[in-house]
Amino acid sequence: MFERSRKGEHALLIQPHAGGPPDDGAVEEFTDLARSAGASIAAVLTARIDRPNPSTLIGSGKLDEVKAACEATGADLVLVNFPLSPGQERNLEKFLERRVLDRTGLILDIFAQRAHSHEGKLQVELAQLKHMATRLVRGWTHLERQRGGSIGLRGPGETQLETDRRLLQKRVEQLQKRLEKVEVQRTQMRRARVRSELPRVALVGYTNAGKSTLFNALTGAQAYAADQLFATLDPTVRRIELPGGGVVLADTVGFVRDLPHELVAAFRSTLSEAREADLLLHVIDAADPLREERIAQVDEVLQAIGAGDIPQVLVFNKIDRIEGAQPRHDTPGEGNDRVWLSARDDNGLDLLRLALAQQLGLERIVGTVHLGEHSARLRSRLHALGAISAERHDETGWHVEVDMALADVRRLATQAGGHALESLLPVEPQEHW
Repeated sequence: MFERSRKGEHALLIQPHAGGPPDDGAVEEFTDLARSAGASIAAVLTARIDRPNPSTLIGSGKLDEVKAACEATGADLVLVNFPLSPGQERNLEKFLERRVLDRTGLILDIFAQRAHSHEGKLQVELAQLKHMATRLVRGWTHLERQRGGSIGLRGPGETQLETDRRLLQKRVEQLQKRLEKVEVQRTQMRRARVRSELPRVALVGYTNAGKSTLFNALTGAQAYAADQLFATLDPTVRRIELPGGGVVLADTVGFVRDLPHELVAAFRSTLSEAREADLLLHVIDAADPLREERIAQVDEVLQAIGAGDIPQVLVFNKIDRIEGAQPRHDTPGEGNDRVWLSARDDNGLDLLRLALAQQLGLERIVGTVHLGEHSARLRSRLHALGAISAERHDETGWHVEVDMALADVRRLATQAGGHALESLLPVEPQEHW
């Protein structure tokens, strides 16, 4: 058994594929993932796999080719764009005498670099430990040594493998308890935002679509934004003002094809910003030739986390990379609204703000309502919203001039004592049969 090197920045990439030519988009994305982790690319090899080898995934001939390429290029790390079983990973390392990481291990490494908040670090460590637990099954031979034998320690003892498993499980339980406490705190903060009665909007999209750049452009914040995969890991929440009222905007982690299940599970509290939003801004790289495929992959993840039914506005970002493209707002009869813009150049953001206001029902309503003597509570709520511009009182009650968001009118009109506001609501068109 070779000694696993702790180095591993010069990587050889293996892209398995089944029949036909390899997917160029998958190869490019995997290359970007490797660079995002800090690796330099020594070479990229494709491997056609019609029937995966249960012990090494790839066949013996391709295995020899990979080893020769590693020696020729000086690669000290092999990255495989495929989920490897623990046995396959171990056998590949033994034959190639280099560290081997599969797609899941690579994404976990990137997440470990990007996590900065306390919760994010806990989530990454939990995902890594769960991934590592599968790698301890029938693990390295040095883990089978018995500790018994010395004076006072004779007897059957405990294998090092069993000790590692027990310690790992104990740490997983500790992390889960700490994350449960963090989730309680996050839930309390979320409830406070709900009580503030501000609509919640979450930015979602494929990684590197420009979500953080758009978030900064809309909020004036300084969230980290870079041209790399998974630049944002920890969610950031800010209030923004739109025509008609304020909303809470959350920036979330980017999605990627074949997102590992353990990551989806570990980041459930972070992804809940998307799951509990009133509206999703689905940010898309307009210049990406695979953008339709990316849209479908994001929608698939949204379905997996329980956010598939939340209304969306599709934001086609980076139009500055498309010759002749201009900002516009498309409102199809069926389907989601589409806004084309460049967040980097602040070009088209006004169109997005108006689209958000329309989707969230933030259009302004101006008018006069009569509040009877028993409507003091409703009048108090209108004052709290800053909706009353003028009022006068007589023997019948208050005559109040209001200027407020349509969403607030609709919400208050459905509450006890709010029927006086129904006269302000726009008349819905009647269907004719």
